[in-house]
Amino acid sequence: MKKLQAISKTKHLNNQPFPIFAKNKFMIAHHVLFWLKADTTDAEKEAFLGGLKKLEEIEVVKNYHIGTPAPIERAVVDTTYTFSLLLFFEDLAAHDVYQVHPIHKEFLEEFRVHFEKVIIYDAQ
Repeated sequence: MKKLQAISKTKHLNNQPFPIFAKNKFMIAHHVLFWLKADTTDAEKEAFLGGLKKLEEIEVVKNYHIGTPAPIERAVVDTTYTFSLLLFFEDLAAHDVYQVHPIHKEFLEEFRVHFEKVIIYDAQ
């Protein structure tokens, strides 16, 4: 698989970028790190990446970033994962909508076979 260029997008509301930090509101950041099985082929990784990109279509996703480990060599930086997915939601209710959305469920059904390990960090 060729080197992935990070993919980020900010959705717009009323022709204005959706703020990462809204005044007097808490946003929910949902960060998922995926370790794919060692025998995952390049074609399967490309399909997995396509599945990650499709998650952006879920209407409650306000900002997203898909990436791979940056070439940073520090003892405290973990670069062992395969893909990183970072999503931002307006609030906890939006996060809950995402979790049961058909596109998210379809992603899990199709790609969980490739998961060696998944770690999720949710923050507000």
